Amino acid sequence: MNLPNKLTIFRIILVPIMVIIPFLGIKGEFLQIPVSFWLIDAIFVIASITDKLDGYLARKNNQITTFGKFLDPLADKILVLAAMIMLVEMNRLPAWIPIIVLSREFIISGYRLIAVEKGGIVIAASNWGKLKTVTQMIAIIVAFIDLNAFGTFFSGNLQGFELYLNVFVTCIMLLQTIATIVSGLEYMKGARKLLK
Repeated sequence: MNLPNKLTIFRIILVPIMVIIPFLGIKGEFLQIPVSFWLIDAIFVIASITDKLDGYLARKNNQITTFGKFLDPLADKILVLAAMIMLVEMNRLPAWIPIIVLSREFIISGYRLIAVEKGGIVIAASNWGKLKTVTQMIAIIVAFIDLNAFGTFFSGNLQGFELYLNVFVTCIMLLQTIATIVSGLEYMKGARKLLK
């Protein structure tokens, strides 16, 4: 097994570690934010870096494999959706956001299966798709250190840094949701010929 595939598997292994951290009863705070949230963020960042690194190494060293093509996007979906579901459970994120992300991934995965059947047709990622990926990662990282729920700033009860952080998290989470929808629609438009 080559290094890019090992990094992909490592990324999947990090997900259950990230998920169990809230149940470990870790005490202490740093900058008034629980240490457990910093640990979750650190694991998510490391996993996100391996996502970029394994793709780069696979292309650079010509180590692209069928196993990697299958597992790499799957690992990304598992990581992002696990983090979003954790945020929903913590009452930080409304459930409709991960539902949109999950629905988009199911639809795109279906189109990809059809593309493989039709002879390996590849539909390139659009700028909206790239924006979705970047904003998703940033939104999740920042959401774990925002102790207030999505959109709390509308209540007018937040001040100072808490207010700015919540505004930023809410806006970038909405942006990633819009990018998720638009990139999904663009992908479907590009793949439309596969259904004919």
